[in-house]
Amino acid sequence: MSEQTMIEADLLVTGAEIITMNHARDVISDGTLAISGNRIVMVGKREEALRTVKAGRVMDGEGFVISPGFVDGHIHITADPLTRGFVRRLPEDSWGNNLAKWVIPLFQLQTAEDEQLAAQLSALTMIRYGTTTFLEAGTVIQMEAVMEALSATGIRGRVGQWVEGRDWGSSGNETTKIDEAIGLLQAEVEAWPDDGDALLAAWPVLVGHSTNPDEVWLAAKQIADENGLKVSAHMSPRQSDPDWFLKQYRRRPLEHLADIGAMGPNVLLTHLAAIDASELAVLAETGASCIHCPDAAFLGGMGLARQGLHVEMLERDVTVMLGTDGLTTDILSSARRMAAGYRDAHGDQDLLPSTTLLELATVNGARAMGWEDRIGALAPGYKADFVMHDTRRVEWGPVFDSVGQLALCAPPDGVHHVWIDGKQVLDAGRNLLLDEEKLLADAVQAGKALIERTGLPVRKPWPVQ
Repeated sequence: MSEQTMIEADLLVTGAEIITMNHARDVISDGTLAISGNRIVMVGKREEALRTVKAGRVMDGEGFVISPGFVDGHIHITADPLTRGFVRRLPEDSWGNNLAKWVIPLFQLQTAEDEQLAAQLSALTMIRYGTTTFLEAGTVIQMEAVMEALSATGIRGRVGQWVEGRDWGSSGNETTKIDEAIGLLQAEVEAWPDDGDALLAAWPVLVGHSTNPDEVWLAAKQIADENGLKVSAHMSPRQSDPDWFLKQYRRRPLEHLADIGAMGPNVLLTHLAAIDASELAVLAETGASCIHCPDAAFLGGMGLARQGLHVEMLERDVTVMLGTDGLTTDILSSARRMAAGYRDAHGDQDLLPSTTLLELATVNGARAMGWEDRIGALAPGYKADFVMHDTRRVEWGPVFDSVGQLALCAPPDGVHHVWIDGKQVLDAGRNLLLDEEKLLADAVQAGKALIERTGLPVRKPWPVQ
């Protein structure tokens, strides 16, 4: 190949083992990844790349495993990062009372500055663990402030403002609440449009559960249909959601949403820990996706070992992606918890193998978000979102099976370098775009002030002297 016909690249990373997650699931030893602008232009063996690629910069990748960037399908990027260590419940309170008394006030009393700090802190920690794309959980209040803060982090994400269209009081203003909720959904997607290429944009994200009447669900679905977007919402983490829908509509949640026309391939529902076989059939028939949050489910006692159907979802070809839900930002640890919990529940140590866990964190996330042709894999034409994992850590040892070792035993903080959209954002574990020391110091002070504003007590399990 002559020099005139060689592939032009800005960056060539050589000598790494590359887990491509392409259609063939190729793993390339002594591999090379070539980047031009924000796209991958070549993936292959080093010898081939040296013959066919002309690069402005060559980087030695020996000792690293390269994977696609991970996708987090459900994370509360505000409030949680500032108050993660705050105990948010009383054992004697119901789950609903815990939300009303301990969780929601943390969100509602945030300032715009609090949300900016929290959003950047979320991005910082996600990137540190190899997540390059996220879908926010729909609990942002100060949307403009949050989007401004995120734009400085380089992360890829879709965000939704807090939307509740149900009037729980006796004011009789349900129509007004519905109109306001629909207006907010429309305004946010107009203010932050998604052209398919933007790093950050708004999607119609509903709080979910029973917080929005049918009119709001249908409006969110219509907005998504008309703009090529996705709808996301919480649903059925516990039996309280099915109980409410059965009492209100005489149908379970997914049955009701399907009956009114609010389900479809562009609908992503988070948790779905308390669904039954009929709702599993609705998922499979409508093409809707599930966002499974193993940390929230297993640590929150949602009963997955007894009733969870996420394995059956995968068997029915339902797209399942992973979310961290704000308890953690380490998506690989979430995948491992999913495998451990379901293997134990089913008594099957071969269930959810390492290959499936990496698919859940990459290609499944891309497919659920409608981006299977641009992220989640390392192939020519895809976005240059990739992670370099340092195998020179004692937890790796000799690399016999990079897929199994990355999925099951690699240290979460072994993420060494990260690129998003062709731009390096993490170098040797250090964020290149954010002032980490200042961000962390400011976040500590903001978190303390936020708890003080709630008036809630800071409780500790043991005496502190």
